[in-house]
Amino acid sequence: MDISRVNGAGDGRDGGVAHGARLVAFTDAAMGGDEGALRAERGALRRVLCGAAFVDTCATIGAFNVVDRIADATGIPLDEFMLARSAGVREELGLARFASARNTPGH
Repeated sequence: MDISRVNGAGDGRDGGVAHGARLVAFTDAAMGGDEGALRAERGALRRVLCGAAFVDTCATIGAFNVVDRIADATGIPLDEFMLARSAGVREELGLARFASARNTPGH
């Protein structure tokens, strides 16, 4: 699996995940402000996923969005254990570029 796809799946590649490009396109549309794009991506994703997988996808997007916003708003730093274990992934995804990275000393 190629996790770098979350930073640019617009190239149509799936990152080694079934329907990966479609999932990222839907996530981008769900997080964006274009209702037409969301409607189109929702329809496209519904055509390739079963109902349960579609609901799981929507729940995951919603859960991550709320948890991430709460952590950012309250300034929760990444704990030492996760800081060490996630260094490679954070580097690969370029997460230090986000303002919330300042909440974690030594990020």
